[in-house]
Formats: sequence, structure tokens, C-alpha cells
Amino acid sequence: MKAYFYDNAPGDQRLPHDSGKTVSEEDLAKLGVVYHRFSSLDGVDGLAAARGYRNRDEITVSPEKMGDIYEEKVKSFFAEHLHEDEEIRYIRGGQGYFDVRNKGDEWVRIQLEKDDLIILPAGIYHRFTTDETNFVQAMRLFQDEPKWTPLNRSEDLDGNPHRKEYVSTFLH
Repeated sequence: MKAYFYDNAPGDQRLPHDSGKTVSEEDLAKLGVVYHRFSSLDGVDGLAAARGYRNRDEITVSPEKMGDIYEEKVKSFFAEHLHEDEEIRYIRGGQGYFDVRNKGDEWVRIQLEKDDLIILPAGIYHRFTTDETNFVQAMRLFQDEPKWTPLNRSEDLDGNPHRKEYVSTFLH
């Protein structure tokens, strides 16, 4: 895992966009972002049990697996959004980027690769993209039935209870 401020330069979202200003794991934790590295599924299984994650699936994001919808899907994942549940992803292969908003509403880019696991709290604004290799395989974990409902950023979301809880807990 590598985290840094996103440079906001024009260009393909899949490029590193590394500003050269690093962000520590401790700073990510202050945003509610939890990071682990597990070289085997045993660690993932233990974390899942401790956090009450009973369901999981795997997704491969690549042109080979997704065909003609790949580019459209990658663009949709990159739209700024939040979820009303934690988002937990364990990278099984390839790599990609999660971008999260910090306290100053700046983008922090988190580069993840095989064996990295990230937990994003409910209510955090974020987005995702593959890197320029156009391949990532990830395990998604869920507390209940698998659901992935993105709520795109808007003023209306300021009143969302999950967003309000996130702001009061981490952005006060």
C-alpha cells in the first residue's frame, strides 16, 4: 500500500497521479480508513469473523472479463460517491487505486496491490479505478446480503445519516 495526495493533473485516471506528498497509515486511520496486509486468506477470515462479515464474492475488473462494458464500468467506479455500509476489499491480484477525501476535501490516493485489504467507513466520499494495467481482482466482503449501492456526491447527501455520522466522527 502506498498513499499520497492526488495531483489533480489532467490525464487518464488510471495513471498514478502522484503529487510526491505521502500520506501515512496513521493519517488514513484518522479518516476512518483501515488497512491490513494479509498473505493468506486466514487473516481475511479472522478479520471477517471479528467484524461480522458473513458474505463475500470476488470481482475481476479487466477488459478480458468485462468485455465491451469495461471502460464504462471503470468510469462509473471513478464517480465520487459514498456507501451506507463499510466497503471492504481484499486485493487478490493486480492493483488499483481508491481515492478518498480528507478533512480538507482533498483527494488522497491509496494504491493497493495483491494481499492488501482496505476498509472504508460508511459515509466517506471515495472513488476507485484500476491502474494502467487494466486488471484487478478483489474479494468483496459484506455483513449481510451482498449489496453495492453507490450514492453519487450531491448536496442532498449532506443530510444522509451515514454521511452525518462519518463527518461527526472523523471530520470534526
